[in-house]
Amino acid sequence: MVHIERLADLKPVHQRQAAVLALWRWRAPMLAFELDAEWGIDRAALDSLFQLAASPAGEQSDRAFRRAVAELCTAPLFTSEVDPDTVQLFQLETISSLLTFGELLDKPGADVAERVVEGSAGLANYLDSLVEGSLYPHPSEEAHHEYLANLANLTDRAGEGYFASRNFAVESAGHGALRGLPDSAGLLDSSTGCELLALCEDFGEELVTTMRWLRATGH
Repeated sequence: MVHIERLADLKPVHQRQAAVLALWRWRAPMLAFELDAEWGIDRAALDSLFQLAASPAGEQSDRAFRRAVAELCTAPLFTSEVDPDTVQLFQLETISSLLTFGELLDKPGADVAERVVEGSAGLANYLDSLVEGSLYPHPSEEAHHEYLANLANLTDRAGEGYFASRNFAVESAGHGALRGLPDSAGLLDSSTGCELLALCEDFGEELVTTMRWLRATGH
């Protein structure tokens, strides 16, 4: 697979940062919607996990992330049955990816990082399926079709949906730029890292808009 080969070519520190970028693409959808009160999870605590993940790797930030994860896992969410709606399903999958990132701190390697990266791709594919299965036309349907038509002329990734294609484009841009980052740099304390996070945030806002549309149309 292209994703695995490309990720495996990166240094371990950059594999970790690639996983952070994959998480960051779903930060806006995670935080834009209210969390189910019965989950017992504070939105600020989740945002703190994103911020810690994007901080420079080191004993202090890793310890803080582990501590935050341990506290998160005491929430009622992890001991009760959940029947999520569409938006909540995306939130739960993103929380799962944050926990997987925690595993990466103890076991650095392309395999764990890949699980986070593939998690982002899987959610993008799922969102495409929801849009395609909707009885209502997407508000940006024409623009999405134009994007995919132009993409088909440039790559061999024909057949993918809009969000899967956009996710891959943002992912590829990130992997290419990470090679130029110093090993000691975090994404939040370097201009290149901040640009990559902004790219992920732009994509995340597109996801939020579509998820709001799905909820409004009663999916």
